[in-house]
Amino acid sequence: MIYKRVIIYCQPFFVNEIRPFYSDNISLILQNCFRRSIVYIVVKSKSGKNLLSAKQNEELLEILKNRFEKNMNRHKGLLWDKVHSKLEANPDKLWSLGEMERTGGEPDIIGYDKKNGEFVFYDCSAESPAGRRSLCYDREALNARKEHKPKNSAIDLAAEMGIEILTEVQYRELQELGEFDLKTSSWIKTQPEIRKLGGAVFCDRRYDTIFVYHNGAESYHAVRGFRGLLKV
Repeated sequence: MIYKRVIIYCQPFFVNEIRPFYSDNISLILQNCFRRSIVYIVVKSKSGKNLLSAKQNEELLEILKNRFEKNMNRHKGLLWDKVHSKLEANPDKLWSLGEMERTGGEPDIIGYDKKNGEFVFYDCSAESPAGRRSLCYDREALNARKEHKPKNSAIDLAAEMGIEILTEVQYRELQELGEFDLKTSSWIKTQPEIRKLGGAVFCDRRYDTIFVYHNGAESYHAVRGFRGLLKV
């Protein structure tokens, strides 16, 4: 079997192997990765979509199923069998859920869009996803920084993952299902009028209240990440 493209992530390092190669040579590339790293392999299909391996699909589906069954208050009336079938029919969406999981988002279904026939996943981790913190708001803000640039921006990373950043309304909907961001905060989708003036907006929960704040879009903090959504 020949893969069109394989991307190998060695946390906290990154190796990107672009040239085509036979599957039995994967071990040779892994040997060149930094030892004692966590390896995460993504296979690009011929259509260019990111796909997980069969084993990764199975493991992720098991994680999602367990979380679904433990938090039925988030999706009353929905059945896992239907969710499972939808996910298997959309492997590219399953890859995005894998990215949400890998970066600490703990995605779970919070509703069903009847109009479009889609299950709606939100990041449901207690705190803002640990693997998506210390990010400025968007590419414009990242480029504007003269020094001490963060590794990425929230908007860019969300696009790379195939997800969308929560709006204020969606963030408040999530908070109705539990208590989130008691120690951290999360960027939310900022209105164009605010962004045009250089600002960006984030939220957290303190004193049993949802607070909305503003900051310069180029700012970033170790306790601020972002929460995303995915429709399947």
